[in-house]
Amino acid sequence: MGQLKISMIKTNITKHLIIVLLSSLSLLGCKVMNPSVMFETQDGYEFAGFEKEKDEYIIKPFDKLDVRIYTNNGIQLIDMESNAAALKSNRNISPYLVEFDGVVKVPTLGRIPVAGMTIKEAETMFEEKYSQYYQKPFVLVNVTNRRVIVFNSGSNNGKVLTIANEKFTLIEALAEAGGIDDLSKAYRVKLIRGELQNPQVYLFDISSIEQMQKANMVLQANDIIYVEKRARYASRTWQELTPIITLFNTALLVIFTIRAL
Repeated sequence: MGQLKISMIKTNITKHLIIVLLSSLSLLGCKVMNPSVMFETQDGYEFAGFEKEKDEYIIKPFDKLDVRIYTNNGIQLIDMESNAAALKSNRNISPYLVEFDGVVKVPTLGRIPVAGMTIKEAETMFEEKYSQYYQKPFVLVNVTNRRVIVFNSGSNNGKVLTIANEKFTLIEALAEAGGIDDLSKAYRVKLIRGELQNPQVYLFDISSIEQMQKANMVLQANDIIYVEKRARYASRTWQELTPIITLFNTALLVIFTIRAL
C-alpha cells in the first residue's frame, strides 16, 4: 500500500507539471507575440471610403483662430512702419476658440458659426460682416493649434507634427516624421480621424504610384497616422519561449528525480 501511494503521488506531480507547461505554451497568442500593436482592426473591418473632399483645411470645433482685421483693403500690411506697430500690438492677443457647437466669439460681431468653413471662406465671411463697421476690411485668419500625430514605425516611433500649410498631406506628414523604415508596411497605412469613440478609419497603400494617388489627402487637426510594422516572429518567439524552455527543463529534471526515488 505504501509503494502504491508513493506511485500515485509521483503521477499526480507529473500531471500537474505537464498542465503548467501546457498552460504556459497556450499564452503564446497574438497579444503576447505583438504586445506593442496599436489601432488594430479585425478581419473584414469596413474602412472609410475615399469620397471627394475639399482640398483645404476645414475649421472644426476646438480650433483656435488668430483673426486679424485691417481696414482699407489691408493697406497697413504694405506700410511697414504701421505694420510693425500693428504686429507688436497683436502679439498679446489670445487666439479665439471655436466652441463645441462650431461658433467663435470675436470682437464686435459676437458669436459667429465658422465650423465647416475653409480658411478662405472664413476670411470672406468676416470681411462681409465687418464691412458694416469698417471701411473695406481685410481679414487674415490662421488656425494656431493644428497638429497631427504620426506613428511611422508601428508604436516604436511617434511624433507630433504641426500642420505647416493649408494643404499638408499624408505624404508630407510621413516624410516629416522620418519616412517608413524597412520593417514597416507601406501598404498598411491607417489614418484615424474624428472622435475616438466613433472615428473614421482610412486605409492607404503607398507601395505603388497608382495606390499612392489616394494618399495625397489633406490632413485635418488631430488626425492620427499609423504605419503598421511587420511582426518579427522569429526573434519574438525565441524571446517568449526562453523562460518556458527553462521551465520545461526544470520540470523534466524534477520528474526524473521523482521517478528515481
